[in-house]
Amino acid sequence: MTEMPEIGKISPDVFEKMILPFLGALDRSVLVGPQNGVDVGIVEIGGKAVSFTTDPVFIVPEYGWERAAWFAIHIIASDSATSGLAPRYLSIDLNLPMDISTAQLDTVWQTMHRECKKLGIAVITGHTGRYENCHYPMVGGATMVGVGDIDKYVSPKFASARDKIIITKGPAIEASGIFATMFPALLEKEFGQEFSQKAQGIFYKMSTVEEAMTAVSVGVREKGVTAMHDATECGIWGGLFEIAQAAGLGVTVEKESIVVEDCVSEICRHFGIDPYASISEGTQIISCRPHYADAILKAITDKGIKASIAGELTDATKGMVLIEKGKARKLEHPLVDPFWRAFYDALAGGK
Repeated sequence: MTEMPEIGKISPDVFEKMILPFLGALDRSVLVGPQNGVDVGIVEIGGKAVSFTTDPVFIVPEYGWERAAWFAIHIIASDSATSGLAPRYLSIDLNLPMDISTAQLDTVWQTMHRECKKLGIAVITGHTGRYENCHYPMVGGATMVGVGDIDKYVSPKFASARDKIIITKGPAIEASGIFATMFPALLEKEFGQEFSQKAQGIFYKMSTVEEAMTAVSVGVREKGVTAMHDATECGIWGGLFEIAQAAGLGVTVEKESIVVEDCVSEICRHFGIDPYASISEGTQIISCRPHYADAILKAITDKGIKASIAGELTDATKGMVLIEKGKARKLEHPLVDPFWRAFYDALAGGK
C-alpha cells in the first residue's frame, strides 16, 4: 500500500478506496451515511432525524486560549448545522498535553461552555485528561448531535439540476483569519496597522451556524434549501466539486460572482496561495430551489453576512464548469489544500 504523505484530510480517492467500502454493520435507520461532500451522518430514531458530526478538537495556543476554544467549538457546530438541524448535544474528548495549566484549561472550558450555551448546545458526556505524547493542535475529538423533524433535514440527495448555488463570505476565510491572527506584525509591516487590525476580525467569521440556520428558516427541500456544505479543506473549489459529486450532478459557477471579504486577496497573495482552493471554514455553500434563492439570499444578507448567488447545479453530463472572465473551463478538485504548507513554512520563518 502506498504512503499518504500529504498534510491534511485524505484525498477523495483514498476515502473511496480505503474507507467507504468498510463501514461496519448495515442499518436501515441510516438516512445519510459517509460521503464526500457531506459533513454529517443522519439516522432516524423514534421518528426523528438525528444528525451526527465528528471532528478533531483543534486547539492552537498561539491564537490565544479564548480564541482557540471559540474556534474549536464553531468548527464542529458549523459542520453539524449543514444538516439543516440545529446543533443540540455535544460529546467531547480532550486528550491534553502535560504542559497545559489549570488556568489555561479553565479558560478553554469556560469559553467552550459559553459558546455552547449561546448556540443552545448541551454537553452530555466526554473525557478529559493530560497525557504524554499528546500535542497541539489535535488534542482530542468531539461529536455533535442535532435533532429535528424527519422532513426538516437537508442533504445532497435532495438537490436537483437547476438548483441555485449561494456562497457566503467568499474564499479563504479560515486561511486569512489564521494568517492574520498568527502573523499580525508581518501584515502590519506589509500593509499597515489598519489593514492588520481589520484582517484579524476575519477570525470570528469562521462559523457558518448563523447562515445555515437562517437559510433553512426560509424553507427546505421543495420549499427552499436542498443541501449545504462547509467549505473547509480545499476551499470553495473543493466544496463545490464535493457537493455536486455527492448529489450526482454537475455544477457551473462564475468566479466573479463570488463575494470576497476585505483583506483576503492581499493576504493570500502575500502567502502565495490560491484563495479559492484554500481552507475556508466560515464559507457556506448552499444549494436551493431556484424560486427560493432570492428569499434565502436576502435572509442571509439581512443578518449582515456577505453572500451571493454564484452558480447552479446542472445535469451530471455537463460536468464541473468554472467560468472566469467569461471563459469556461473544467472545475477540478484541488486535492491538496495549499494553506497547510504555507502555514507551516510561515511558522518556520519561511515568509
